[in-house]
Amino acid sequence: MGHPLEDLIDARIRAAAADGAFEDLPGAGKPLPPEDDPENALINRLMKEKGAVPEFVSLSRELARLREELAETGDRTRRSEILKEMSMMDARIDLARKAHRR
Repeated sequence: MGHPLEDLIDARIRAAAADGAFEDLPGAGKPLPPEDDPENALINRLMKEKGAVPEFVSLSRELARLREELAETGDRTRRSEILKEMSMMDARIDLARKAHRR
């Protein structure tokens, strides 16, 4: 059994088609552009439009910031904390890259 709204949706689509709502659309009769990842095409397009980046990219930026902070600080305690954070960040980046490849 389908979703309870399927019949309503189908009826509205049929009514719109009968009224000509789908005629003369841009790209009509042309093939869809190729997609590297068709299952996630919508999500990828929305992320691109909103300027979002994969998690490993944002984590890499954070790692770069930590490296800068490490270079600028002389406090041994803080340097130790930064090195620990960097080590954890490397592991998180590796996991995020692997997840992104799937």
